[in-house]
Amino acid sequence: MGDHRVKVKSSELLSDNWGTLTKYSYDFTRRDGLVETQTREVYDRGNGATVLPYDPVRGTVLLTRQFRLPAFVVDQEPMLIEACAGLLDDNDAETTARKETEEELGYLLRDIERVFDVFMSPGSVTERLAFFIAVYDPTDRISDGGGHEDEGEDIEVLEMALDEAMAMVTQNLIVDAKTIMLLQHLKLKQLMR
Repeated sequence: MGDHRVKVKSSELLSDNWGTLTKYSYDFTRRDGLVETQTREVYDRGNGATVLPYDPVRGTVLLTRQFRLPAFVVDQEPMLIEACAGLLDDNDAETTARKETEEELGYLLRDIERVFDVFMSPGSVTERLAFFIAVYDPTDRISDGGGHEDEGEDIEVLEMALDEAMAMVTQNLIVDAKTIMLLQHLKLKQLMR
């Protein structure tokens, strides 16, 4: 917190469960010089990594489908199609991307490329995700995937053409931000060749 325009007046821990939820009161100096006292809640659950494996020969990508409670509680389709992802815990981003791909998708990754690091919801969440794309082919399969049952994971592995996935974005069948960003990045990369 090195910005001279911000002076934290107080912080109050509201929850320390899966992540921490902290309420901050701070003075913020606006561009016009006016100082405003503001209050915000910040959720911190750690940083993560996400990866979109693709087979350049067959034109396919690997995705997951799993239940997401936040979508359910706002009366949306709760079985979301997503790129593989996980929290860093004590690992670096690339190690996490590889580990999650093995656990969730059942594949080893070949060439992996870090494409960007993004705040996913900076208005209230501290999480930054490292985004990767990686090459795979059918011979890289090591298991059925599906995640860890003891962690409450019940993940369906989906393999589909990149163009089919892009069509699902336009049809609002893929609504997860990280997944849309990775699919669009991969499609743009193909178009720029």
